[in-house]
Amino acid sequence: MSLFFRKPSGEARARTAIIDIGSNSIRLVVYEGPARLPATLFNEKVMAGLGRGLAETGAISTEGMATARAALARFAMLARAMEVDELRTVATAAVRDASNGADLLAIASELGLSVELLPGEAEATASGHGVLSAIPDADGIVGDLGGGSLELVRVSNGAVGERVSFPLGVLRIAAIRARGKGTLDRHVARALREANWLGRGQGLPLYLVGGSWRALARLDMHQTAYPLPVIHGYRLDAATIERLIRQIGGLPKAKLRNIPNLSGGRIATLDDAARLLTVLMRHLGSEMAIASAFGLREGLLHERLDPATRALDPLIVAAREEGRRLGRFPEHGDLLDAWIAPLFGHEDAALARLRHAACLLADVAWLANPEFRAERGLEVALHGNWVAIEAEGRALLAQALFTCFGGGTESPDPLARLAAPDRLECAARWGLAMRLGQRLSGGVAGPLKRTALARTGDRLTLRTEPAQAALYGEAVERRHKALAGALGLTPAHVPDFERV
Repeated sequence: MSLFFRKPSGEARARTAIIDIGSNSIRLVVYEGPARLPATLFNEKVMAGLGRGLAETGAISTEGMATARAALARFAMLARAMEVDELRTVATAAVRDASNGADLLAIASELGLSVELLPGEAEATASGHGVLSAIPDADGIVGDLGGGSLELVRVSNGAVGERVSFPLGVLRIAAIRARGKGTLDRHVARALREANWLGRGQGLPLYLVGGSWRALARLDMHQTAYPLPVIHGYRLDAATIERLIRQIGGLPKAKLRNIPNLSGGRIATLDDAARLLTVLMRHLGSEMAIASAFGLREGLLHERLDPATRALDPLIVAAREEGRRLGRFPEHGDLLDAWIAPLFGHEDAALARLRHAACLLADVAWLANPEFRAERGLEVALHGNWVAIEAEGRALLAQALFTCFGGGTESPDPLARLAAPDRLECAARWGLAMRLGQRLSGGVAGPLKRTALARTGDRLTLRTEPAQAALYGEAVERRHKALAGALGLTPAHVPDFERV
């Protein structure tokens, strides 16, 4: 492990960086923020192809070694320039298996990088933790497809279970398929049988980790005009993957290169990745694949957390951090959620969680032009780097923020394509309640602590301390009436609130 230190000053927060030397790419990611879900400060990859030809020659090519040297030199320099507190460099299958892997480790050492050569089991464990860090309730099998190896990991109840590593990286598949029709199918079946993994995914989803499988999801999103350009949580069933295989064969490379956000370096292996996936799902017994944006690197961070930090909800952590960063008063979101909660006590825990996240984000648009605050809220919810949330949840967050920031109760596109009308109406009511709380309080804590909102019979009652009755101004009254109307209630202001 390589360590760099910087002297903390002012608002400086810990930065952690990982250099991941994979079989297909070498990547530097720099993280900063809360330990449970730090934000990505910087992310860059180089398609070095260290595993290309490894099955035939047993060694990393001269070209691959040169590309790796240049990438590692740049990344080491950038990490120092960014003053990271800790830099961790790891290498996986290609370096592990290559006869000249030690040469690459020596190059890294010359550049001041101490490389951890991860065994297959450690690589699988980290991948499992990566999925759990972003999908805490994941219950299925993680499949991490790299250039040189394929790791399978059973995850459930927030823990990593059995895991296994196979020399089935995407850069090895072409050579297997070249041996004849049906060879890949037989090869995968034999490998799973020998490891006692045949049928292990029966009735369980396969969580997809790795750039080659994410590229498949990106292709399907483009082909189906999916309205939300977010890979994480995207689902592919067996029939969809079979369709993608047929489409890949008929699409010119030039057309594939024009697909937005589809990495050009992944195009050559798309077909192999798709064929491996369909064979793997059949022999595991999985009928659904779910893409995960988090994998080995995030897992390396997650597995080092103490149990209490690991148990935190990553959506709430990220929303609170975004509210702290972009809002005016960091404590306001939690107070606002508690203030409006009595109106929504009939909602289940899943909706309450999304409402809490919305409240934490209820001040993120204050710096935007007033004419575009609603659109800003929409963008934050739909396109933010959230995890542990599905497309419908993003739509509900977006509706709540759009309404809160003055966009009205209608549902702008693409929300109606992502969530049912009754759910969006529910989120719009959250937004109206948040909008009332924001106007009443001015965004600060005191007024929320000196007032209360409740349903009392057919009335929506806003109570204030007698000495604070002046808080109930004209603008507050208008928003009170709007919320009451949406709830089918009559607004009432009563200056008799007493703090317990």
